[in-house]
Amino acid sequence: MSQFTVTGRFKNRDDFAEFETTIDAENEDVAREHALSQLGSRHGLKRTQIDLEEVEQR
Repeated sequence: MSQFTVTGRFKNRDDFAEFETTIDAENEDVAREHALSQLGSRHGLKRTQIDLEEVEQR
């Protein structure tokens, strides 16, 4: 498995909040799915409220 750094922003109450997270995944697509799943679960967001800007392998 590889490590990926996922950066982006998500809809906050009034504005957008930026984030950066590191995820262990097999490929870039799986890393995107894990990031969307984790942020949605943690902050009660829908996938349309999350904007992934970059997925970079470390």
